[in-house]
Amino acid sequence: MSDLVITSPANQRLKDLVALRRRRTREAAGVTLLEGLEETTLALDAGVVPHTLFHCPELMLDEGTGRALVERARGLGAEVVQLGRTAFEKAAYREGPDGILAKVPSPGLSLADVELSEGALVLLCEGVEKPGNLGAMLRTADAAGVALVIAADPVTDWGNPNVIRSSKGTVFSVPVAAASTDEAYAWLSEHGVEVVATTPDTDVEHTGADLTGAVAVAVGSEKYGLTDAALARADHRVRIPMVGQANSLNVATSAAIVVYEAVRQRRAR
Repeated sequence: MSDLVITSPANQRLKDLVALRRRRTREAAGVTLLEGLEETTLALDAGVVPHTLFHCPELMLDEGTGRALVERARGLGAEVVQLGRTAFEKAAYREGPDGILAKVPSPGLSLADVELSEGALVLLCEGVEKPGNLGAMLRTADAAGVALVIAADPVTDWGNPNVIRSSKGTVFSVPVAAASTDEAYAWLSEHGVEVVATTPDTDVEHTGADLTGAVAVAVGSEKYGLTDAALARADHRVRIPMVGQANSLNVATSAAIVVYEAVRQRRAR
């Protein structure tokens, strides 16, 4: 059977895809947009099965690789739809699309469904606003072997297309969850995970804390950092030494520095 072909940018299915750029629509439907050959390949490697795989041969930089991905998705049971260039460019949310776009289940677990191994390393992100920072932290988490990333009191959702794009698809390879700050702290305490809060208001440098056990590295919003309530409930506080004029680092950079200190300590042990 030949694939359905859509060429008109006014097609209702394309309008439905564009609507998934809105958080309310994504959350109501439980699906989101995944764009890009590399990102979609990583998601499929992580076990994601797309509802629908849209492709545009005219836009594929490597048609052989793109076609192989299309057939792989088809083999998993995904509906496959071919789009004309104008139609694809309407549905795509980034400049310079590469001809691969999928509708997939939104990423994210309930904390109740998460199982942590002994000595797990967790990243807790409280109130982080910018999708690009969440995505960058996911790439760090993927590279460092972080067991879970929790968005506490999240401003954006894990299915935000810009989170997916900036994470290069690692939002599907790293377990992620969302919860209130209170729920996150209660769950971490219940599972014996100590919270190490990043803040300039301490004399303990991040290299001076023991990060080898079950630990959650906590970072806060771009402008204000961790809330007073989050800092008060943390088991430890650490700071990253700074000698310049700026009083803070980018939150994704701070998370990477402390997470990789935990990796260094664990490898040394």
